[in-house]
Amino acid sequence: MSDKKIITTSNIEIKEVYTTCNPMQELPAEFPFTRGIQKDMYRGRLWTMRQYAGFSTAKESNKRYHYLLKQGTMGLSVAFDLPTQIGYDSDHDLSDGEVGKVGVAIDSLKDIEVLFDGIELEKITTSMTINATASTLLAMYIALAKKQGADLKKISGTIQNDILKEYAARGTYIYPPKASMRLITDVFEYCSKEVPKWNTISISGYHIREAGSTAVQELAFTLANGKTYLKAAIEKGLDINVFAKRLSFFFNCHNNFFEEISKFRAARRMWAKITKDLGATNERAQQLRFHTQTGGSTLTAQQPINNIVRVTNQAMAAVLGGTQSLHTNGYDEALSLPTEEAASIALRTQQLIAFESGITETVDPLAGSYFVETLTDEIEAAAWKYIDKIDAMGGSVNAIEQGYIQNEIADAAYQYQKAIESGEQVIVGVNKFTANEKVNPEVFRVDDSIRVEQTDKINQLKSERDNQQVEIKLNKLKAAAKGDDNLMPFILDAVEEYTTLGEIADVLREVFGEY
Repeated sequence: MSDKKIITTSNIEIKEVYTTCNPMQELPAEFPFTRGIQKDMYRGRLWTMRQYAGFSTAKESNKRYHYLLKQGTMGLSVAFDLPTQIGYDSDHDLSDGEVGKVGVAIDSLKDIEVLFDGIELEKITTSMTINATASTLLAMYIALAKKQGADLKKISGTIQNDILKEYAARGTYIYPPKASMRLITDVFEYCSKEVPKWNTISISGYHIREAGSTAVQELAFTLANGKTYLKAAIEKGLDINVFAKRLSFFFNCHNNFFEEISKFRAARRMWAKITKDLGATNERAQQLRFHTQTGGSTLTAQQPINNIVRVTNQAMAAVLGGTQSLHTNGYDEALSLPTEEAASIALRTQQLIAFESGITETVDPLAGSYFVETLTDEIEAAAWKYIDKIDAMGGSVNAIEQGYIQNEIADAAYQYQKAIESGEQVIVGVNKFTANEKVNPEVFRVDDSIRVEQTDKINQLKSERDNQQVEIKLNKLKAAAKGDDNLMPFILDAVEEYTTLGEIADVLREVFGEY
C-alpha cells in the first residue's frame, strides 16, 4: 500500500482501494433519483445536444444557429453580450467596447425577430443565458412566438434567471435582491399559467465553479440557492407541486472524472430530499433536471488542441452522471469565441459519445461501484454541511449579503491556484509537459463597428414605432412595479410596442433602485 495521500478538488481523500459501499437497492426514476430521473435514460431518449452561441449582431448569430441546426444540434443556447445582460441598450455610454463581444446584442423585439429568422420556435428548444433582464428577454421570445402563430402551451426552453449566483460569483445584477426575487417569482407564476412547458429558472452552479469553487461548493451553494427560490415561490402562494416541475439546474463539469459523476448523482438525491421536506409530493416536482456545460476555466491557451481531450473527458462524465442536456466547449475558447470548426468538433464530440462509446446503452452504468457510491455519499455529506451553515444564517440571500459564499469561493480559488503554481496540481501544457512551439490557431474576433450598427438600428426603430404607445406602456409598467402586480404582462405589452430593453430596465431601476 502507498502512503501517498490523494484528494479530490473538494479535499475528499481518495483511498487506494474501495472494498465496500452503502448497499443500494434503488432503481432509476425512483425517489431519491440517485440513479437518474428516467427509467430507461438514454436508451429511450438521448440528452439534448446544445451548442452555446451568440455574438456580434442578431443577423450573424442567426447564421451560426442555422449552421448548428444543419450539423445536428437539437436545441439552441443563446449567449447575450454584457450590455444586454445588465440592461443597457447598445447606444448607452456604458456599452462602449462591449457590444456583441461575449454574446449577441439584443436591444428590442426587432433583434429577436432577426435572431430567430427562419427558425420555428415550436419545433426547437431554446436556452437563454440571461439573469437580471431574463423577464424582458423571455417576453421578447414570447412576443415572437405569438407573431409566428405558435401555441404558447407548446413552446419550450429555459431562461437562466438565477440572480443569486450573480451576487455570489458573477456580478451581472441590476436591482437589489428583494426586487430581483420578485421578478423571478413573477416569471414562475406567469409561465405556470401561460407558457407551462417553459423552464422558468436554470439554477446555476456553472458560474460558481468558474469563479473558483470546489465541486462540493458548487453543489452546496447551487442547491442552497434553489432552496431559496422554492421558499420565495411558496411565500408567493405558488404550489410547489406545479412550479417545481419547471425548475432546472445548470452545472459545470471539470476534469476530475469520478468526482464530477458522483457530484451529479448526489445532486439528484439531495434535491429530492429538499423538495420533499418543503412539501413536494409529486415525483416530477422532486426530480432534479440539469443542463451541463464543460468547464470553460479548465481550457488552456497553451497547446489548445489538448482541450479537445479535456472536453471529451468532461462530456463523458456529464453523460455518466445523467445530464438531460449538454454543451461542449470549443477547443479555442481560451483564445476567442469559438470558430465554426471548433464548434463543429465540439458537437461531433457529443455525437461520438452518444453513438459510438456504448455508455448510453444501460442506465447509470457506474452504479454499485464501491468507489462511485462511496464518493457520492461523501460529496453529499460535505455539501449538507455547507447548506446547514447557510440555513443557520437565514438562507442564501443573507449568506451572500454577509459575504460568506463569496469568501468561501475566493478561498477555494486561491488554494487551487497555489496548487498549480507549486506543481501539486498538474495542468498539461501549462506547468508540465510544456513545449516551446508557437501556436497560431485561427481565432474569431468581433468588430467594434457593431455598436455603430446597433445604434443606427435603435435610432431607426424609435423613428418608426408608436412612441406615444411606448410611453403609455412604460408608465403602466412603472405603476405596476410600485404596486404588487405580476410584472410579466406589463413587460410583454411594452416589448410588443418595440420598447427597448434599456428603456424597460431604466423604468425598473427608477422604482427598485440599483444594487
